[in-house]
Amino acid sequence: MKAHRFHPSLLRAYDVRGIFGETLGEDDAHALGRSFATVLHRKTDVSPRRPRVVVGYDGRLSSPVLEEALVVGLCACGIDVVRIGLAASPMLYFAERSIDQVEGGIQVTGSHNPRDHNGFKIVLGGRPFFGEALASLGGIAAAGDWFLPGGGIDAGTLSPPGSVVAEAGRSQRHDVMPAYLDALLGALAGGPGGLAQIDDLRIGWDTGNGAAGPLVERLVARLPGEHHMLFSEVDGRFPNHHPDPTIEANLADLRMLVTGKKLDFGVAFDGDGDRLGVVDGAGRVVWADRLLALFAADVLEAYPGASVVGDVKMSQVTFDAVASLGGKPVMAPSGHSPIKAAMRETGALLGGEMSGHFFFADRYLGFDDGPYAALRLIAASAGRGRALADLVDALPPACATPEMRFPVAPQRRLAVVEEVAARLAARGREVCAIDGVRVSSPEGWWLLRASNTQDMLTARAEAASPEALARLVGEIDTELAASGVTRG
Repeated sequence: MKAHRFHPSLLRAYDVRGIFGETLGEDDAHALGRSFATVLHRKTDVSPRRPRVVVGYDGRLSSPVLEEALVVGLCACGIDVVRIGLAASPMLYFAERSIDQVEGGIQVTGSHNPRDHNGFKIVLGGRPFFGEALASLGGIAAAGDWFLPGGGIDAGTLSPPGSVVAEAGRSQRHDVMPAYLDALLGALAGGPGGLAQIDDLRIGWDTGNGAAGPLVERLVARLPGEHHMLFSEVDGRFPNHHPDPTIEANLADLRMLVTGKKLDFGVAFDGDGDRLGVVDGAGRVVWADRLLALFAADVLEAYPGASVVGDVKMSQVTFDAVASLGGKPVMAPSGHSPIKAAMRETGALLGGEMSGHFFFADRYLGFDDGPYAALRLIAASAGRGRALADLVDALPPACATPEMRFPVAPQRRLAVVEEVAARLAARGREVCAIDGVRVSSPEGWWLLRASNTQDMLTARAEAASPEALARLVGEIDTELAASGVTRG
């Protein structure tokens, strides 16, 4: 296969994202497989066997063909592939951790992005494969510098004659769901009170026609309590609503289910099942920063003084709550990969971000897992003997915007943030610059950053009163206008 050039927008900071048929195609998936295989051969020595990679895919219409091309590329460069089929991303992460003699994993998924988008999330040795490592795949592909089993015309490193890696890799099917469900339920049963504590709870579940549907159906069949499902059939057209629980409109069906049947609360997931959205018994959305504060109370009760990581978009209420409980709050850049990295660096037992990714490393495996986070929320509510709405209302109040997203030209995505940062620095403003600009003042704070997954800027603000919040949003608009951008 000749050298291959990826579209400039395809290799993002933390994963691979594109529009199928425009910036992403089967040839890209094939080249990605060959490039990642080459990295594996150069970084790992597992002789006398070949390296192995787990591959899964979500429910998008383009995912099966991308998965097939990816597997062909991996096998062509001497990698054995364990194919888990249609699966939520947490199942891929679990398989990569739990199956013997596996070096990495790739999930074909568009996550929460529009339905014509797709991409890849990659892990290597139980850690996210991102940043410079991910960017290196582009260089390998552009040079055609692929590892080539058995010799040939490619420019890549040749394997030793007669070695096992002198042969193309092979693929095999593997059903990981039974072991994954056992792990979910085992982690919950191992907590205070076990499974019996949730006997009286009535929960709604909305999987949004995403990849989590089949596993959640099997999960709730094994749970005590009363459970009501919405949209569990996998359908990549997403006919009922888009599977992004960070957008309130996408929770309307769940809200109607919860309030109509007077359930205790409801949970929702994104397209690949690694994000969690929540509606309380009163039909109110419980945003991720509030959820992290509730999760922190449970973790810190069992592990006093533990570190808890939250992303830069989260409420100051969350960081203050962690500190008041005796924990060590850590602020990190947004994105599942930076959160995981910050947790490793600090030894944190819990992490979360406003997009609904939650990471439990106290008695679970530390990756973002929507169904597991839902189980922890169910256990937290039951264990405290209080309604979720009451637990949320006990947190200090604050006025905050939802995440505001607005498109910007790709070449201006980072430049606008840099221009705003420069103007703020010139005026001596207090700025946290770990991811975009988070500007603090006596009235509250506001944030402007570039999206990691789309050609958009995102903003958020929080204050003690609606009037103060309006002033902070006005500051955002003023800075954007100075760079020729409006929120629309």
